[in-house]
Amino acid sequence: MENCDYIYKVLFVCHGNICRSPMAERLMRHLVTQAGLEGRIEVASAATSSEETGNPIYSPARAKLAEHGIDSDGHAARQMTWRDYDECDLLIGMDDANVRNMERIAGGDMKHKIHRLLDFTPRPGAVADPWYTDDYEVAWQDISLGCQCLLDWIINEKLL
Repeated sequence: MENCDYIYKVLFVCHGNICRSPMAERLMRHLVTQAGLEGRIEVASAATSSEETGNPIYSPARAKLAEHGIDSDGHAARQMTWRDYDECDLLIGMDDANVRNMERIAGGDMKHKIHRLLDFTPRPGAVADPWYTDDYEVAWQDISLGCQCLLDWIINEKLL
C-alpha cells in the first residue's frame, strides 16, 4: 500500500452484536496489537438488528474472552448503518443471514466489501452461533481461526 498512514478499517457484524461480532472485534484488536499494527488497522463491531442496542457483550462470550486474557469492558451493542459500508474497508459477517442483512442495510455490495469471516480460511462457511448452541468454545475456535487468517490476508494483501 503506497500510503502507510492509511488506516485499514474492519467491521465485524452478527445479528445482535453481543456474542460473535464483539468476540471477533476484541480478538482482532488483540492480534493487531500483538502484530504491532495498532495505528494501521482499526476494528469495530455492529449488529444487523437493533434488538440488543446498548447491551454489553453477553456473559458467556465475556467469559470466553477472559479465558484468553482479552478484555470485554466498555462494549455497547449497536446496529450497522449504511455509513459503515461507506467508511469501512471490509465488513465481515459471521454467517449467510448476516451477509444478506448487511447487504440490505448497505443497499447492496457494489464495492465487494462484505464477506464471511471463515471465507478467509481454508474452511469457508458460517461461524458457529453460540446463541443457539450454547457452545462458546466452537464459536471461539471459528473466530480465532478466522481472525488470524483475516489478519494475515490484510497484512499480505493490503498493508505490504
